[in-house]
Amino acid sequence: SARMAEAGISLPPVATPAGSYIPAIRHGDFVSTSGQLPFVDGALQATGIVGSTVTPEAAAECARTAALNAVAAAAQAAGGIDQIASVVRVVGYVASSPDFGGQPAVMNGASNLMTEIFGEAGKHVRSAVGVAALPMGSPVEVEIVVALH
Repeated sequence: SARMAEAGISLPPVATPAGSYIPAIRHGDFVSTSGQLPFVDGALQATGIVGSTVTPEAAAECARTAALNAVAAAAQAAGGIDQIASVVRVVGYVASSPDFGGQPAVMNGASNLMTEIFGEAGKHVRSAVGVAALPMGSPVEVEIVVALH
C-alpha cells in the first residue's frame, strides 16, 4: 500500500461479475482472479481489435487498467493489498487481428504495473495469448495469481 501511495495509484472498486462466477477466490496461500476487463468507472476504456481498430499502445494502457482491476479483486479476496506477498502468474488475452503478433508488448502494460506496485515481488511468469474476440468487445482481458503472506 505504501508503494501504491507513493506512485499515486489507488485500487478501483471490484467490478460486479457479468456472469456465474466470482471476481477472485482464495485457496490456501494463493488468490486467483477471474479475467478482468479494462473497466474505468463502469465503462470499458476501449473496444475493438488490436492491430485493426485499437493501437498496440492503447491496448497496453487497457492491459494496465485490467491488471489494476485484477489486483483490486485479488486484494479484496486476500483481506487487503498488504496481504499479497508476490505476483505469481499473469495471463493476458489480446483480441488481435490475424496478422498482429505484438501480444507480449501489449501485456507489458500489465506486467509493468505489477512491478510498479509490488517491486521485485511483482516479477511473475506470464502468458500473452492472441484471441479472435473478448467479452463486450474488450481489446484485452487479464487474470492473475498471487501468493499471500
